[in-house]
Amino acid sequence: MSTLAPARLSALRERLSTLDVLALTAGLWFLAKFLRYALPPLFPTFRETYAVSNTQLGLVFTGLLVGYAAMQFPSGALADRVGTVAVITGGAVLAALGAALLFLAPAFSVLVVAVVLVGVGTGAHKTVAITLLSTVYADRTGGALGVMDTVGESAGVVAPALVAVLLAATVDWRLLFLGGAVAALALGLAFRRRVATRAPAPAGDGADDDAGMRAYLAAFRAPRFLTFSTLAVVAAFVISGLVSFLPLYLSDGAGLTAETASLLYSGFFVAAGVQPFTGDVADRLGPLRVVAALLGLATACLAALVLGSGTLALGASVLGLGVGLHGFRPVRDAHFMTVIPDDVAGGTLGVVRTAMLVSAAAAPATVGYLSDVSTFRVAFTALVGAAAVATLAAVALAVTR
Repeated sequence: MSTLAPARLSALRERLSTLDVLALTAGLWFLAKFLRYALPPLFPTFRETYAVSNTQLGLVFTGLLVGYAAMQFPSGALADRVGTVAVITGGAVLAALGAALLFLAPAFSVLVVAVVLVGVGTGAHKTVAITLLSTVYADRTGGALGVMDTVGESAGVVAPALVAVLLAATVDWRLLFLGGAVAALALGLAFRRRVATRAPAPAGDGADDDAGMRAYLAAFRAPRFLTFSTLAVVAAFVISGLVSFLPLYLSDGAGLTAETASLLYSGFFVAAGVQPFTGDVADRLGPLRVVAALLGLATACLAALVLGSGTLALGASVLGLGVGLHGFRPVRDAHFMTVIPDDVAGGTLGVVRTAMLVSAAAAPATVGYLSDVSTFRVAFTALVGAAAVATLAAVALAVTR
């Protein structure tokens, strides 16, 4: 027994040492999501502190999302040239600077600049992180991406709760962002020191000056890649439209109380815990079959949500939607990293993610418009149709391999 214990401890230490890249990358993603999700609960405080309108506050958050979306392609292309560690570390520093400005923010104009800077800094992370994890954990890409996504989604629970605690305790909200700035710098420094020796060297110069975007767009000439990219864009539309209006649909469209609708909405995010599992299954069975199954589940549950009634039936539909749509994300990203050439992986994925974010940004306005001119059931039926299109595309790819 005495000789086995040190051997087991040594094996455990060796296994844990291989997870440093995942832990630090997921930690930075959690912080990026935390800084984003902490803002909306503070809108009433911002409105009172800076004497601004709801429209101005909405535009501020739009600025964050635009800054985030605008960084998807540049960060990926830059990572192809200078390496993933430099880009992720630089993004952490920019996010820390934005959080520090939020801590100071003597005027609303400074707050606007700070929020946009947070968007730009955090926008440098996800595309590059997918590239990094798919290389470091080549045999477990889906599982690693699932862990990162799950950790990030947990910020959606932690941030609003922490804001509520601070406000209830009459603690200055600015301290939240001071802590965020310190955490971003600390994680960025730790990431730089620990991951630099583990991360792959830049695959090349990426797209050269003469080729420009053509090198990054070359992958889209392949029909299968274009089809998968299109279904990812359509799925992003469905997810965004659903997340934006699910509580209102459950209360106004399905007749549930606001409290019950809120509880079921929380269940949708709790289902994000399946992401490491779905990613691991994709590593074993192949991503296309898993994507088809998860999108099929999501489509069926979305249809059941539109056609069904009663708390139990609607709750089961919401949980099924959470499993299907959350579980889809790491599998989608793992498949992208298996089919995009290494030397243009960051930039090409950045192009796809930019298209996904544009699609996601259009979804709330579309669903809102359809619900205004008709009903929420009609609006959500349109989402069922979009999800069915994505599912059929995934099935076609899976059966024609």
